[in-house]
This record gives sequence, structure tokens and C-alpha cells, in this order.
Amino acid sequence: MPRQVSPRKALTRRVFPKLLGLFFLILVLHTLVMEFVFSRLVEHQGAELLRLMGREAFWSGLIALGVALPVAAWVAVGITARLQRVVVFARRIADGDLKARLMQSGSDELADMEAALNQTAEQLGQNFAEIESRRQELAAMLDSMQEAVVAITSNGTVLWCNAVMQRIAGVQIRPGRPLIHAVRDPELLSCVRGALEDRQVRTGRASSLAPGRVFEISAVPLPSGGALAVLHDVTRIEVAEKSRRDFIANVSHELRTPLTSIQGYVETLVDDSESNPETTREFLGIILKNATRMNRLTEDLLALAGVESPDYKLARQPVRARALVEDAIDALGGIVVDSEVELEYAGAPDALVLADPDALNQVFGNLIENALKYAKQSQRVRVGAELLEHEVQFFVQDFGPGIASEHLDRIFERFYRIDKARSRESGGTGLGLAIVKHIVEAHGGRVWVESELGSGATFHFTLSRAGI
Repeated sequence: MPRQVSPRKALTRRVFPKLLGLFFLILVLHTLVMEFVFSRLVEHQGAELLRLMGREAFWSGLIALGVALPVAAWVAVGITARLQRVVVFARRIADGDLKARLMQSGSDELADMEAALNQTAEQLGQNFAEIESRRQELAAMLDSMQEAVVAITSNGTVLWCNAVMQRIAGVQIRPGRPLIHAVRDPELLSCVRGALEDRQVRTGRASSLAPGRVFEISAVPLPSGGALAVLHDVTRIEVAEKSRRDFIANVSHELRTPLTSIQGYVETLVDDSESNPETTREFLGIILKNATRMNRLTEDLLALAGVESPDYKLARQPVRARALVEDAIDALGGIVVDSEVELEYAGAPDALVLADPDALNQVFGNLIENALKYAKQSQRVRVGAELLEHEVQFFVQDFGPGIASEHLDRIFERFYRIDKARSRESGGTGLGLAIVKHIVEAHGGRVWVESELGSGATFHFTLSRAGI
């Protein structure tokens, strides 16, 4: 196996012969000059003088050669060392060490070269620092986006992704891994493949990337041959759109039923010119009942639209919790008498709460009317409040049939009914509890229901205490 020679020795071996050759060239010139001088002297002097000067020329040449060899070696070693430092410096720069610098020595051409190389390294360091700063700024901007972003190379591997994409896809997605192994959504993979192969913008909709979430996809080709995919979360828009469609369908259904009834009875009265007065009175009573139901539905729709509006404002002020409960009982006394249900005052603290009295009257009114529908068996409804550390907890309790557990989470939704036939028979619109929820949450409180089948239901809501 051949022995390895160090780069410094190899460089010395290349430089030294050149310097030595230069000295030999000087000696040759010296010899030619001496020969010319000797020949001229020989013409005028004798042979003895020629031999004498020949010996002197020979020894002077040997002495010059003896001096030239070590001087050449010393110069070669010095130049080699400086060149070796340049080589090491260049390798450090190539490896990414932009802080490397050459130690300048002397004022010759090599020193000028060392200064130029140091200046070049300084400029490279500044350029790379600026590029890195801009890269970090771009990464921070992409991480702060609401959209998920992922860059893919031309061979389908992940080049980069922002924090949102990592939260969605988890640890499966990382640079260097094929995108097909990181995500399983076929629509996203199809859009990316189309952008890579056809070099055209592709759009789509991903619904299996994350459970319960929907994303709009936009995949665009990159000049480098890869692609960039941007995913916009449209889950809330989809939910809002579905809610809008359901709301329109429910309103249409709620209005269609009384309108159909009114239309049918009016047509009967119009066609029957000799109708019985008692029959006419009965039909008009039914028409009035359905018209009243439509009017109440309209009022509840307007009330719900008001509390859901961003412009809905509360006139909150310190009010005693006891006064709120007592005012609600007094205001609904007439309804209770007509329903033959006893409205019990279950007590309330004298603490101050921050509330809009008019809005709270609407909350109590809807909760108590809802309780009266299911309290005819027990003939009583309890209304009261309890003092908590930072809140006052109000409640309306009935002792009716109760609510099954599967309905408890949805009972405050618009138009949600446990027993649709019974609710329509009692004149309910299905919006009262939704209005209650929006008003209480606008106060910064919480609302919920506790119930078991056969044990009645208790609706709770909280209000913050004033001054705490």
C-alpha cells in the first residue's frame, strides 16, 4: 500500500524544485558570462591566468550553489506554509465555517491575497447571515398563518411544513419523508400530484385529514420543480352553512304547519256559505290559535336574531339577586294562575349581580314557561338562587317527567324538541331555550340543565357578582 503524503509536503515538493531551477538558471547565466569574460582575457593573457581563473570560477560556482540550496529550501518552506494556511482556510469556508480568517504576514503579494480572501469571507458571512435572517422571518410568518402550508420536492418528499400543518398531521409529517407516507387524504395527494406532474394549480376539499374538520386545498407548482400546498380550514364555514340551511328548513316547516291549517279552515269557511255559527266560531278559534302561534314564532325569531347580533348590547348594572327572582315570579303570576300550577319562591341571596333586568326577565320568562309545560302533573315549579364564591347560581325547577340523558347536550339548540308533537300542541316554538343561552352567555355566565327521567328537570344559570 503506497504511503500517504501530507498536503504540506506535497506542496513543498512542487514549490522547491521551481525555486531551485531558478537558481540553476542563474548559475548557468553566471557560467556563460564568466566564459565570455575568460575568453576575452585569454586572448590577452596567458594560459596560466586562464587556469587560475577557471579554478576560481569553479569554486565560486560551488559556493554559490551551496548558498542557493538552503536559501531556496528556506524560501520554499515559507511560501509553502503560507499557501498551506490558504488551503486550510479554503476548506473551512467550504465546510461552512464563515468565521475562519487568515493571519496576515508581510506586505508582499501573498499578504494582499490573504487580505482579499479575508474580505471575501467577511462578505460571505454577512450575506449568509442576511439570508438566514430572512429565512427565519419567512418561517415565522408561515408559522403564524391560520392556514396549513407544506412544500413538496419534485420527487414527492416533504421539503418543509409550518407549525399548523404539523399540528394537523402530527409527527408523521417531517422533512425528507414522502408525503404519501405522512398523510392519507386522497384529495390532498391528488392535488399535489397534479401540481407536480401537470405544473398547474389544483384545488380540492379534504375531509379525512383530521377528524371532524374540512379543508380547502390549493396546490401550486414551484419553479424548482416541486409544489406548495396550502390548506384553509373551512370547518366553521361548513358548520355555519349547515346551521343556516337547517334554520331555514326549520323556520319553513314551523310556518308551513299553521299556514296550511289557516288556509284550510279559511277555504272551508269561504266555500260553505251556509255554515253553522258554532262551526264557524270553532274554525275561527283554530285560525286565531295558529295565527297566534305564527306571531309568537316571529317574535322569537326577532328576539333570537337580536341576541345573536354582534350589535347586541346589554345595559348591565348592579341588581340584587333576590329582586330578580321576585320580579320574575310577579311578572308571570297571571300565567301561573291560568295554568293552575303553583310557582314557589325557593329563596335567593341579597347579593348584587351584574345584569340587565329586562334581559333577565326574558330569561326567567322562557325558563318558567318551559317548566309550566311539564309541571301539570306535580302542579308546582320552584324558582330561586344560591350564593357561590364569585357568582350567583339561579335555577328553575319542575317536577315533571324529566329529560333523557341523550337530550341534555342539545336541548339549548334552536328548534330542538324532545317531544315535537307535545311542544307544538303547547304552542312552543323551539327557540326559547336558545334565546336563554345567548342572553346568559352575553352576560358572561353559564347555563345548563340537570335531569333524570321521572325526577323532573332543573335549569341553572350563573351571573357574576358585582364588585368581585
